Amino acid sequence: MTDSRLPSAFFTPGGSSFSEFLGRVAPDVAAGAFDEAAATGVTPPHGTTIVAVTSNEGVVMAGDRRATVGNIIAQRDIQKVFAADDFTCVGIAGSAGIATELVRLLQVELEHYEKIEGVQLSLDGKANRLATMIRGNLPMAFQGLAAIPLFAGYDLDAQRGRIFSYDVTGGRYEEHEHYSVGSGSLFARGSLKKLHQSGMASDEAVRVCVEALWDAADDDSATGGPDLARGIYPVVAIVDADGYRRLEDEAVGVVVQSVVAARARRPDGPSATASE
Repeated sequence: MTDSRLPSAFFTPGGSSFSEFLGRVAPDVAAGAFDEAAATGVTPPHGTTIVAVTSNEGVVMAGDRRATVGNIIAQRDIQKVFAADDFTCVGIAGSAGIATELVRLLQVELEHYEKIEGVQLSLDGKANRLATMIRGNLPMAFQGLAAIPLFAGYDLDAQRGRIFSYDVTGGRYEEHEHYSVGSGSLFARGSLKKLHQSGMASDEAVRVCVEALWDAADDDSATGGPDLARGIYPVVAIVDADGYRRLEDEAVGVVVQSVVAARARRPDGPSATASE
């Protein structure tokens, strides 16, 4: 008769980090997917541009839908913006498979901590946990399989939206008002700098994000613009005092149609409002 009980490691007191627990109990599972991707020598799909801006209600994050392999479009409707927990979101750029697994592990990590400790991590604590996980992927990054997320959320203590960026070594940096990552980020940041205004409402921030992604797609071939024929629009998420919510495609489509109509009249987009 076989013993169907869980191994003793599951009943041994330890820390509140699920990723550390997984590394002890099943290190092959923790690293197996990444090692397999590196061993194939095949270039995996890459996700591209993510933007995030703060509003007077919280933070808005949006991502285009294109994944590429070299000069080939690998997928037209990939999702790059996810809920990390009730009050945070994460957008992915870089190696799409690794970045997606990183998001899933972060989701479990935050849920595991809350179950073990009985409280949620602070927003800074969540950002630090993600930094540690990115640092753990450093060997794969050296092999060209880097995953660089953009993390944002509503700080329940400070009662405002905050944005965090990272580098491949797990360095964590807080960004103010707006930021972008991915191959089209250079063009998106220029658009964000021009259009973002302090204290804007969430619906205005959504429009700014869509405009920034349009500008990125206009100059970066790896960033996909809205696909009107297929009805594929950017993934847009809002995180505020009520928590995370993803905007329905119909709502995003209304914003996209408005941007398309305005760009038909002025392809270079709206001007920044000059102030004295």
